[in-house]
Amino acid sequence: MAVHASRDALRATLAARGAGSLTFLEQVHGADVAVVRGPAAAGAPDLPAVDAAVTATPGVALAVLVADCVPVLLADPAAGVVGVAHAGRRGAVAGTALRALAAMADLGARDVVAVLGPSICGRCYEVPAALRDEVAATAPVAASTTWDGAPALDVAAVVLAQLRDAGVAVEQVPGCTAERPDLWSFRRDGGASGRTAGLAWVPA
Repeated sequence: MAVHASRDALRATLAARGAGSLTFLEQVHGADVAVVRGPAAAGAPDLPAVDAAVTATPGVALAVLVADCVPVLLADPAAGVVGVAHAGRRGAVAGTALRALAAMADLGARDVVAVLGPSICGRCYEVPAALRDEVAATAPVAASTTWDGAPALDVAAVVLAQLRDAGVAVEQVPGCTAERPDLWSFRRDGGASGRTAGLAWVPA
């Protein structure tokens, strides 16, 4: 019930800002991208099994939900194209944000800017050494260590490097979800954690 109430409140806020429709994703830590070509019907389910979405339809807001993973918001204001992506460890390595960027280009985007929201930092995302080495073999910038010297991953560094290498101007919002009590963190809070929403839309 709380989730539905939160989503309804968010829809009301967005409607007052020129977004009459709100689309959520059924995020599965993959790299598939959905192209949203119209408003979601009332009561429509989340877009199935995708971790990114793009649209050029005015008034259609796209939402990405995170609680440690990297929320990626993309926009080409001049072309009127936006996108969102959910980049966890697997999605970052698979290039989910880059696939969203390519889908935006298919809709006419040429000069995309990006914002990366807060996520778990490379000092807090502890993983087994073998997993760190596996990820770093594909994305060397991911390799990190915790404050205590344990192996760790910096997922945001991977996404940041990918987008910058693609020529995208990127702003990264500071803050580690595991360290800040005002941000949701699954690593810190487990199943009790909520989710933070990142939103993008073309004004109607």
